[in-house]
Amino acid sequence: MSSKSAEPVSASVTFTVNGAVRALDLDLRTTLLDALRESLGLKGTKKGCDHGQCGACTVLVNDVRINACLSLAVMHEGDQIVTIEGIGAPDSLSALQVAFLDRDAFQCGYCTPGQICSATGMLDEAAKGWPSSATEDLTAKTVKLTDAEIRERMSGNICRCSAYPQIVDAIRDVAGAAA
Repeated sequence: MSSKSAEPVSASVTFTVNGAVRALDLDLRTTLLDALRESLGLKGTKKGCDHGQCGACTVLVNDVRINACLSLAVMHEGDQIVTIEGIGAPDSLSALQVAFLDRDAFQCGYCTPGQICSATGMLDEAAKGWPSSATEDLTAKTVKLTDAEIRERMSGNICRCSAYPQIVDAIRDVAGAAA
């Protein structure tokens, strides 16, 4: 008979979500998406495909956009996480949220939180000069956000209603204002 010890099935994790330090005891298998939605009640981040294919669950972790459904919550000890609830509030919308409203860049709205989180991260990436497969000048210090560049960078976010032209317009409006 072996004296094999039981493997842990839960762990404590502490991270900062939308500026507030949050400590949770979670099953090791809990995704970041489920921790945000079910444990913290942040329902803005959507569960679409639960396979990393639609982008509805996009959040920012340490200023980098990720699919929360593909990441275990316990991997984010000490991280800074921003969800749609941390991007703007009804009385203080972000520039992207205003542009999405102005350009009617949504229909059903299910993908919108992920689109806005992804666009927020994407604008930061472009400002830092991070190239994509559509970037024409790989030596440039900043990336020119053409429609093709925006579409490529946002390609991980699916809109079932096909509001893509309006989404690109909204992002271009904000990118142009920042330039």
